[in-house]
Amino acid sequence: MNVGDDFITFNIQSFYLLQRSILSGFFGLLLMQSISQQKSDSIFSFRMGEDVKVTVDKSSNFSKHKKSIVIFYALPNGNTTEQTMGKKMETSDDWHFDIQHIRAQTEFIRQQSASENIIVVYLENNLKSWPAWKQKHPDHLSIIQHIVDTLYHSIASKHKIIYLNGHSGGGSFIFGFMAGVNKIPAYIKRISFLDSDYGYDSSYYPKLKDWLLHTKDSHLTVFAYNDSIALYNGKPLVSATGGTWYRSHLMMNHLSKDFSFQQTHGDSITIFRTKNKQIGFFFKANLNQGIYHTQQVELNGFIHSVLFGTKKESKGYIYYGTRAYNNLVK
Repeated sequence: MNVGDDFITFNIQSFYLLQRSILSGFFGLLLMQSISQQKSDSIFSFRMGEDVKVTVDKSSNFSKHKKSIVIFYALPNGNTTEQTMGKKMETSDDWHFDIQHIRAQTEFIRQQSASENIIVVYLENNLKSWPAWKQKHPDHLSIIQHIVDTLYHSIASKHKIIYLNGHSGGGSFIFGFMAGVNKIPAYIKRISFLDSDYGYDSSYYPKLKDWLLHTKDSHLTVFAYNDSIALYNGKPLVSATGGTWYRSHLMMNHLSKDFSFQQTHGDSITIFRTKNKQIGFFFKANLNQGIYHTQQVELNGFIHSVLFGTKKESKGYIYYGTRAYNNLVK
């Protein structure tokens, strides 16, 4: 049984697993999806459990014979999936539709990666906040594992890997995944925090270190701006230690004990990276106490989080430059 033109395939073992799990309704929803979807469709949504919405954006020319890069993108606080995808703006549109453009950035990546399936899985919850959702669900660690593992094992591709990615509160989903495993699985090949590592502390470092040292082709990318001095209506946006500026530097300081970093400076971005570009930190200066939270995504940030350290890095785009994907916005 195939769903979405060979995109997702279930076997008997998967079916019984889903029957036993909290995601018991997932199989039926996907079966309905297989009936209603046309082969040309590339975006479809379904619910997992009671309050998680999953939207899959697969390329229309998906082939199970190609390597599949599945990017789990955990949504930022306060945003819907549609707003996160972005669209051509009209006068009456909410401004949230013009601040991330993950769909258009995905199309740019696909043009650079024709030999691979680039699949984005948008993860949204009813509270529009992964930190709040985790507080609501005491068993969130097991739920997050079910979401990631079930979707990963349901992809009909001979070679498939996962990138964990997220903006703002979406980083809380990534930390929830990390906290729920004894060891980060080898099929996780890239972890990216797009101004989203608010929850980082030293408890995550042993797993992160082990993964980076022992997982082939693993990459870590971290983006942050100096939110420690940012003001909103004249008041501090975050505490001195509560923002991504402090947390990202804390993570880098931990990593510096085991990895060597090279430092380079751009117009407003300071980059710390390992020689082999396995790890990259991108720090945005803040000279006017402004808020640069979403610009780190909008200005080719999602593209760079995926392509940094590959042969396609900075080809046709510049991180924190003009939008390289404007002609792809629909």
